[in-house]
Amino acid sequence: MTPHLQRLHRPEPDRPTASALRRAWTQDAVQLIAADARRTADTNLIRLPFSGAPGIALYLKDESTHPTGSLKHRLARALFLHALCSGWIGPDSTIVEASSGSTAVSEAYFARLLGLRFLAVVPRSVAAAKVAAISRHGGEIRYVDSAADIHRASLALACETGGHYMDQFTYAERVCDWRGEDNIARSIFSQMSAEADPIPAWLVCGAGTGGTSATIGRFIRYRRLPTRLCVADPQDSVFHRHYHDRATIAVPDGEQSCIEGIGRGAVEPSFIPELIDRMLPVSDAQSIGALRAVWELLGRRCGGSTGTNIWAAAQLISEMKRAGETGSLVTILCDDGERYADTYFSDAWLLERGVDWRPERARMTAFFESGCL
Repeated sequence: MTPHLQRLHRPEPDRPTASALRRAWTQDAVQLIAADARRTADTNLIRLPFSGAPGIALYLKDESTHPTGSLKHRLARALFLHALCSGWIGPDSTIVEASSGSTAVSEAYFARLLGLRFLAVVPRSVAAAKVAAISRHGGEIRYVDSAADIHRASLALACETGGHYMDQFTYAERVCDWRGEDNIARSIFSQMSAEADPIPAWLVCGAGTGGTSATIGRFIRYRRLPTRLCVADPQDSVFHRHYHDRATIAVPDGEQSCIEGIGRGAVEPSFIPELIDRMLPVSDAQSIGALRAVWELLGRRCGGSTGTNIWAAAQLISEMKRAGETGSLVTILCDDGERYADTYFSDAWLLERGVDWRPERARMTAFFESGCL
């Protein structure tokens, strides 16, 4: 056969199948997220400067320094990696999420990183700054009138668009690698290692999905640590009621906290009460009073869920002081308070909702001086 005919009869190279192309895209997507994580430094651990309880130290894990400004950055990264490695999303997927705002901000960031369309289903009452941040990261907004409607609306939207519903409320507790290196609990204990009391007596966090409390609770048990986990919960939330009575799975109609990001009207699949040592209900007025007092103490704003955490931590410190105990506590500064300039830091907005926060701010300010709430 002549060389010319040999060239004509040379077999064509195999063309990549759709499955191979999708797998290659998934590998590239995972690499993009891994590279993004390496560019992000660990978040800070701040010792709260108060003198009221000698021998007791309170630290804030400042999650507001993530690229998307909140604790939910960790969750969004984990949700995307889980969905990618489960084969649920590909190069043409539309991502849908139900959120009170912060998770949607973070997921919009990762969706844009991967070149995917992102639709956020949020309550109409969500802070305007969060909506602006979702849009700034390329996300699209779909409003619902009530937080109770976000699941149903998200499922319907995913079906309508042929998209993937991330469903943070189901998957939050299982996507985070609580045994590995990339989780908030490991970071906290690593940063505490050089402190006077490196093993905290208490870790305090809130529950919106239940993912953070599940990660911390499992890590504590896995590392065989004596630290106890306290979950601070809005008074109008179902979680603290379910913790004390498993038969309670929803709050009565009409009960709703104004604290975004934590607390729910119905128990979510990711909330695991067995991992929690104590739950403390906190009123909206106490949460707002605490965040206002912290603003005065630190000179910086934090969100409502941080106020909830700090009020619960103050209760625990008061009990420790009265019992003559010493040690450390760590709680979470969840997000930047500038997102709430027109809500929690607006006297008119709070007055309209009947939140009388001033007496509680005075109590928290006195706590910083006396160590007793």
